[in-house]
Order: sequence, then structure tokens, then C-alpha cells
Amino acid sequence: MNRFRAVLFDLDGTLLDTIGDIADAGNGALAALGFPGHGEKAYMRFVGKGIDDLIRRALPPANRDAATVARGVDEMRRRYTLDRLVKTRPYPGIPELLDRLASDGYRMAVVSNKPDPSTREIVAAKLPKWRFARVLGGRPGVPLKPDPAAVLEVAAGLGIPPREFACLGDSGIDMETARAAGMYPVGALWGFRTADELRDHGAAALIEGPWAFPGVLRGSG
Repeated sequence: MNRFRAVLFDLDGTLLDTIGDIADAGNGALAALGFPGHGEKAYMRFVGKGIDDLIRRALPPANRDAATVARGVDEMRRRYTLDRLVKTRPYPGIPELLDRLASDGYRMAVVSNKPDPSTREIVAAKLPKWRFARVLGGRPGVPLKPDPAAVLEVAAGLGIPPREFACLGDSGIDMETARAAGMYPVGALWGFRTADELRDHGAAALIEGPWAFPGVLRGSG
């Protein structure tokens, strides 16, 4: 008998390749403040802990004071709100995976550290065909991942024990979140971070592509 009834996805680097739009907004914000930008590979390291942390890491070390970070965050939010759907797209194989999971009867949810309005809009725009039981981003008063509060909120709302969730994500933060919640952590190797990071932070399985995930769900219990 399959031990899992639900799948919880990270968004950026897992379901959707969002790095182009994130990098464009981040570099636009840095330019507006008079600082140099970065390539997309750098933004793959910066993402994961929310926009405040991203801007702090993107700024030169000598310019990470609270006022400059706040200005950068405001500017990036403005730019990303306008242009967050330009380059963002599902990774190859994700539509087929979602079709398969829906057909097999899994409940599906998305939890991201991206602000909640952006998370909901992007999922609705780029993954409109599929029904997710919950879509949650960062919200005031709810700690960001790796704190498990948001994913445990999803489990409670669906009435499904955490142990019956598999979590698919591309970062150590996602693996830590799943472990803290008592869920099964699966690392996506097509995303923004490395296999070593995923292993070091507790991945129970690593997969090369979305096509491999159903096999993990069947074979992990």
C-alpha cells in the first residue's frame, strides 16, 4: 500500500523556472540604487529565504545596512510585481508529472517563501490546469521555511498526517522543512541548488527529473 496521500511542492526551482524574472528584478533594483548586478547563477544562491535575504546578499558587503536593504526590497518588489511572468515557465516534465499525480489521486499543495500574492498569481498564471488544494507564500506572522509552520498548516487543513506527505524541493531549506514537519523529503536536481546541499540537509531521495518522482512515491515505503 502506498504510504503517501499528498505531495507538497516548493515553487521556485521545483515546479517553475523563475530565475530569469527574479534576476531581472533584482538587477533592476540594484541598478536603481547604483550598485552592480549579478548573473542568474548568483541568484540561484541568493533565493530561498525571502526577498529581504535575497537583497541583502545581492548588495555589496559594505552596503547591507537596514536602510539600503529596505530601499532595495521596495524597488525589487515593484519591479517583480510588474514583470514576474515574463520568463517564468514550468520545467520540462512538470506538466506530465502533475497530470500523473492528479490521475493517481494525490492531493497537491504548494508552499513557497515568495510573498503570498506573488505565489498565488504565478501558480494561477503558469499552472492553471491543475487543482492545488492549498497554495501558500510568505505571509505576515507566519515564519518562512525552514520553519515547518506553513507546511503543517497545509497538512492540518487537508486532514492528512504529515507522515503521509512527500515534499519535493530543490534546496536545503526545503529538505529541512520536510524533516522538521515529519514529511518525506525528495530533492529535485533540476533546480537551483546542488546534490551535495540536498544530501547535507536531509534529502531521503534525489531525482534527476520529474519523470522519476512517481517511482519514489511508490518505492519509498
